[in-house]
Amino acid sequence: MSHFSSDIESACPIEVIDKEGFDSWLVSQSAYIKSWVNENKFQANLFDFLIIPSPLGKVEKVVYGWGAKIDRTRDRFHFSKIRDFIPNGTYKITTTPNDFNFLEAYLGWALSGYRFANYKNKKSSESSLVVKKEFNKNVLNSLVSGEFWTRDLINIPASDLGPEELEQETRNLARRFGAEVSVITGKSLIEQNFPMIHAVGRSSVQEPRLIDMTWGNEKAPKVTLVGKGVCFDTGGLNIKPGLSMGLMKKDMGGAATVLGLALMLLEAQLDIRLRVLIPAVENSISSSAFRPQDILKSRKGLTVEINNTDAEGRLILADAISLADEEAPELLICMATLTGAARIALGSDIAPFYTDDDHLAKKIFDFGEEYFDPTWRMPFWNPYERMIEPTIADLDNAPRTGFAGSLTAALFLRRFVTTSKNFIHFDIYGWSEGDRNARPKGGVGMASRALYYLIRGEYGKHTR
Repeated sequence: MSHFSSDIESACPIEVIDKEGFDSWLVSQSAYIKSWVNENKFQANLFDFLIIPSPLGKVEKVVYGWGAKIDRTRDRFHFSKIRDFIPNGTYKITTTPNDFNFLEAYLGWALSGYRFANYKNKKSSESSLVVKKEFNKNVLNSLVSGEFWTRDLINIPASDLGPEELEQETRNLARRFGAEVSVITGKSLIEQNFPMIHAVGRSSVQEPRLIDMTWGNEKAPKVTLVGKGVCFDTGGLNIKPGLSMGLMKKDMGGAATVLGLALMLLEAQLDIRLRVLIPAVENSISSSAFRPQDILKSRKGLTVEINNTDAEGRLILADAISLADEEAPELLICMATLTGAARIALGSDIAPFYTDDDHLAKKIFDFGEEYFDPTWRMPFWNPYERMIEPTIADLDNAPRTGFAGSLTAALFLRRFVTTSKNFIHFDIYGWSEGDRNARPKGGVGMASRALYYLIRGEYGKHTR
């Protein structure tokens, strides 16, 4: 489905009018339009809309309310709502307030076209929007395609998207762009020294696996994405209560996000050596499940005391990060739905991240602001290292204090990075709680647009 068009001649005009400019706009209109506006009580409140017919009964133009400035500070993608009101067709934005952001409008328009229709038929809007020449439609389409795929992967239930299916999704992406995929499965994880991935996933009917996709010139800058792929998380023997388990199909949101980001990067044909690593498991319960008080040895050689089997994500990520770190990439990014503490700290909209590099931190924040993908830097607070050091092993997977849960998880992962030039860890939520502008209830990508522009600008020359 194409969200954008170049057919400016036949496109129907959309005029966006704010409260401050409403009176002067109305004065400039014909007597016919003034009468139509007054009869329909259009006052340019936020999300007000009015279809103005021509004398022949066709749509002459659409007028959309932009409200007062205070109304527009409370969310993103306000323009996206217009797509719910207008008939199918091709449109162009012709009149806007001074603070109107066309990039936000284009992104919101396209993202609002998402429908998860795998199990229930949902009609999609067939409308398209003319994009100004200064905006790259290929890039806009890539950003939207990557986000839609991320949403789909998170929304599919674990009954249809376990470790095997996640592997196949990765293979489909690799086949499309000529990338290479290797997968280590089941007991081979032990033989090839990925003991913690195996321990977490060994109790599931579907065998645990490490998915490894590579693409690009081996001599180009190495950018490695690691995504948590817990396709369902019961909590293990420290079983979650029912309400907490209800959304655990989304515990592979890190994997879904790095795959969506990889799609964006591959479509841009950047001059990078891209690697995507996904430890894919189900944290299930059986007689072979790993237990509280077990001590696991990691690929890095560090031992980990298990104080809660529901803190499994950092275990599988540690083995995958260790492998990534062995080739010393210029940039190593980890994305995971790792802790509830991150959501409590920043809510469901803002993606918390950790890095020791001030330059990259500023870039990530700035790109997040520019591309409406908010992020916030959290501290690698070294004094808290003591909290992840138990008495009988090198590391503790779940400090008993309960304080600084997201931060201590980030410190845990950083222990497995020793040679990579830059390491960034995102502790994301990956879910929209309710219908928001361009973000319906369900899976949602976080920080992928910010990271796309970071990688595009800092590491890879682009051809699109």
